[in-house]
Amino acid sequence: MSSEKEMSLVEHLTELRSRLIKAILAIIIFSLLAYFFSEELLEYLTEPVGELIFLSPAEAFLTYIKVSIIFGVLASLPIVFYQFWKFLLPALRKNEKKFFYILLPSSLFLFYGGILFCFYVVLPLGIRFLLNFGGPHLEPMISLGAYISFLLALLIPFGMIFELPLILNLMVKLKILSVKRIVAARKYVIILIFVVGAILTPPDIITQVLLALPLILLFEASILVAKIIN
Repeated sequence: MSSEKEMSLVEHLTELRSRLIKAILAIIIFSLLAYFFSEELLEYLTEPVGELIFLSPAEAFLTYIKVSIIFGVLASLPIVFYQFWKFLLPALRKNEKKFFYILLPSSLFLFYGGILFCFYVVLPLGIRFLLNFGGPHLEPMISLGAYISFLLALLIPFGMIFELPLILNLMVKLKILSVKRIVAARKYVIILIFVVGAILTPPDIITQVLLALPLILLFEASILVAKIIN
């Protein structure tokens, strides 16, 4: 009996290792593919800010590597999530499997949606607002590495924050929260959203509001979906 348990544990760990290897390989392959187009990708990413400089001999090269890895991770997320799903599948009940069929695609859709919203709406307005502080006597000279770091610090939080409807509905589904309690806490959540916007975005009111407004809409949509589910 103990040997059977030990064998099943070994099989379980072997399966986990196999899934992790496939996920890591997907990230490496997509990162390598992204590197071949890194110049075009970088040109596209820097379009909102215009001309940039680099301050050290290795800065441009390291930025190309960073951009390639980030695009590799983002492009491989469906495969990574699929491997995670396949690993969990045998342990799930039939009704839980149906829930995950909705959960995983929705989480990807919301994450990518948050990133796209940030890049096409928030970033151009935020950059314009921040660069206007220079005035006539100050010429902006932004380094490539600093801009890409700023961009990532903006894009990734937006992608994660857009998961709010999914998190709330998951908590309702698991009976951690009730719809009634969420509705009662609405005003506190709205205040919290503005606080989170102030922490996650650059120090200007434009990007804070542009993060907070879609989050409030997502929160209201979450309540509506939770009511329908329940």
